[in-house]
Amino acid sequence: MTPTGPRRTGPLRIGNASGFYGDRFDAVREMLTGGPLDVLTGDYLAELTMLILGRSRLKDPTHGYATTFLRQLEEGLGLAHERGVKIVTNAGGLNPAGLADAVRELAQKSGVPVRVAHVEGDSLPVPEGFLTANAYLGGAGIAACLTAGADVVVTGRVTDAALVTGPAAAHFGWGPGDHDALAGAVVAGHVLECGTQATGGNYSFFRGHDLRRPGFPVAEIHADGSSVITKHDGTGGVVDIGTVTAQLLYETGGPRYAGPDVTARLDTVRLAQEGPDRVRISGVRGEAPPPTLKVGLNRLGGWRNEVVFVLTGLDIEAKAQLVKDQFTEALDRSRTRPAEVRWELARTDRADADTEERACALLRLVVRDQDPEAVGRAVSGAAIELALGSYPGFHVTAPPGKGAPYGVFEATYVPAGEVPHVAVLPDGRRESQEHPARTQPLREAAEPPLPEPLPFSGPTRTAPLGRVAGARSGDKGGDANVGVWAAGDDAWRWLAHELTVERFRELLPETADLTVVRHVLPNLRALNFVVHGLLGEGVAAQHRFDPQAKAVGEWLRSRHLPIPVSLLEAAHAPEVNA
Repeated sequence: MTPTGPRRTGPLRIGNASGFYGDRFDAVREMLTGGPLDVLTGDYLAELTMLILGRSRLKDPTHGYATTFLRQLEEGLGLAHERGVKIVTNAGGLNPAGLADAVRELAQKSGVPVRVAHVEGDSLPVPEGFLTANAYLGGAGIAACLTAGADVVVTGRVTDAALVTGPAAAHFGWGPGDHDALAGAVVAGHVLECGTQATGGNYSFFRGHDLRRPGFPVAEIHADGSSVITKHDGTGGVVDIGTVTAQLLYETGGPRYAGPDVTARLDTVRLAQEGPDRVRISGVRGEAPPPTLKVGLNRLGGWRNEVVFVLTGLDIEAKAQLVKDQFTEALDRSRTRPAEVRWELARTDRADADTEERACALLRLVVRDQDPEAVGRAVSGAAIELALGSYPGFHVTAPPGKGAPYGVFEATYVPAGEVPHVAVLPDGRRESQEHPARTQPLREAAEPPLPEPLPFSGPTRTAPLGRVAGARSGDKGGDANVGVWAAGDDAWRWLAHELTVERFRELLPETADLTVVRHVLPNLRALNFVVHGLLGEGVAAQHRFDPQAKAVGEWLRSRHLPIPVSLLEAAHAPEVNA
């Protein structure tokens, strides 16, 4: 990232209008009309999205981008032009040039005079057996496009934070050595990237706020990289230290948060409530980025099918065993038995239930194989044939299907110098971007000292962990992360010593045989657990009931353990049903 012009001192207001492909359609209009903005970003890409776009491109080589964004621009392009707002998005997916052309065509039809640029180079040669191979680029190409006068910048696979570092570098004239400023922008970008998750969405303590329609977040970026996270006046949701902390912990690992622009030190982040719906982020330190770029690879992993049997009333365990035995015998007689067969019994039933649904448990069968026939007719036929000769009350949640393909995500790393990073400017000129000359191999950060443990604080009471702690969890390939934070100093002193890896495994038995790594972030009063392998081959493989680990944090909060009564009485978190 090269210096892009004179340094400016006024803050840069960057808003977000999309956290994923399928987010609130009206958000572009809402953000453009709801308050002042300089830049509007949209994050449409995820590991699963790249697989979806890869399959779309197989059907039509001219596709491979997020078509929703183009439909949002039918109204949003004119609004942005009227208000002088730049638009920066990764909606280009696998075909940023194609989306840029489509935006130009839309602009011409609608009579909106905008200059469109795009960033390319992330698409790498696809290894045999894979659908996509894309490197995660930084914000340099975006900065170059904006400096050249672009009104709309379309990218492919850049890091989510690059949608913020690029505009900020262009605005303030940051160069590749401005590590602290870039790191501050990376942190702000990470807070913005998932949209309303920063304004109260998916928030542990949701009961204290009106979250029926949370507004999308805005970051006011300053010349030193510090920022204020806020939202447009009058929109729903809330921005406070808790909501920002939750998003900072989402899908992260250790204190070093590496990217192509800079490695941000999450253990240096400081948060302060500056006013209603305003949280200041400051103190972020940065280091030179690693010499390699992450590359996401997607392939079809095979074929998958599932059947969910409904078990009602008495003898649930015996009914489940009967259908398992019957199904196993049916598969044994089949010539195409699936390579993988998994059963999961969810005891959602209640004794003496007042409705039939509350009296039911769910027995879930998942099968996988490389051969579609093995998960198709053999499985659906076996399920249907049990209908009149199995457990009493036999029925399923949906008719068995023929199965569907599932995907696998893999990550690898390549030398950054081997990946082209090209800004295609509004006038068509192609400008290559160099990876920062100064790099630093990523290494583990030293573990910080723990706070002093709480002195003897009286009796304890068995209660859910969520009475005194919040959590947010997510996925990174086949791994899951669970960030847990305390709202106050005393709760943090207890949490830091109580929630060890061993205790974590006890509370979440599914993790008992997996590698679990704990990272301590004292400034955030937070612990971040990375659970390796919990999600198998990633979200597209649908390895478990919660394939993206979205609710693992809430499962952890629901688990009971002895908690000092003094903390329970002081907790400001809303009561939860124990």
